[in-house]
Amino acid sequence: MNISELLKSLCEADNPADIAANQLRLLGSDVDIDPLGSVCGTFFSGEDKPTLLLDAHIDEIGLVVTYIDENGFVKPGKRGGVDTRTLPASAVTIHGSENIRGVVCTQPPHVKKDTGKSVSLDDLFIDTGYSKAELEKRVSLGDFITPDVSFVRLTGNVYTGKAIDDRAGVVAVLYAMYLLKEKHIKYNLRVCFSVMEETGGAGATVAAFRSKADFAVAVDVSFGKCPATSEEETAPLGSGVMLGRSPVLDAALFSEMKATCEREQIPFNVEVMSGKTGTNADDINKSRGGIRTALLSIPIRNMHTAVEVADVTDIENTARCIAAFIEG
Repeated sequence: MNISELLKSLCEADNPADIAANQLRLLGSDVDIDPLGSVCGTFFSGEDKPTLLLDAHIDEIGLVVTYIDENGFVKPGKRGGVDTRTLPASAVTIHGSENIRGVVCTQPPHVKKDTGKSVSLDDLFIDTGYSKAELEKRVSLGDFITPDVSFVRLTGNVYTGKAIDDRAGVVAVLYAMYLLKEKHIKYNLRVCFSVMEETGGAGATVAAFRSKADFAVAVDVSFGKCPATSEEETAPLGSGVMLGRSPVLDAALFSEMKATCEREQIPFNVEVMSGKTGTNADDINKSRGGIRTALLSIPIRNMHTAVEVADVTDIENTARCIAAFIEG
């Protein structure tokens, strides 16, 4: 399994669920799509043994069409926590009855006075080149809008693109399943690539309830070290998996994950959160009668933008941690 190629295909896909489902089938799992659209699979089932849920969210942040003005300019609204500072002059795709390319309008500095303030989403429109009448044949209110960027290698193992949050987590789970092929596993494994994490966590809540899991591992991304960030809140790219510690998370599972990394010489960092984690772990742990939950994160830079940056060795080491924990 080629990690960077799989990540590229997931990040650039209009429908990553199809790719994830196919990968699960290739790894020997059945596949089911739950009522909300999460992609789920089951491994090593059929015996009376505990069930472990592995979750990574497959949705991404973006925009939605809220209005088309008389000149054909599209008014966008947020879908998830988009960093609006990065939107002016960016290229986007509107997913209507056909994909429509557009650019986020920006006034030239010659005519707009620099106020020193970030542009508000209320001030932004998308230019597709179409008239209102022509655009309305192709685009409806509520259609999803995503960045129009390619997934590219910067150098070495470092890549950039959109939706690395959290397609990197999806790849880590899939690669862990690849590493576990033909192994004897003492758990029933339920894998869920959940939807709606960026808009409230409903996907993980439903998937966790349906899994009947005894305990769970949520896999997401977290903050990679970059200029003007604090040491205690970030981890350098290439430094390994981030092990979460939080009141929301299970302390014993954290200790087991840490011991696994130490035993297998897997590079890791400890990420401390004083309350909620801001990930699906917050929803999984309170599902059904309560599910003991651990959190593994992959450091990335430029989170919630079209130019997220990740080192694929961190994805590999996250997968190694998952596989070694399960096998051990």
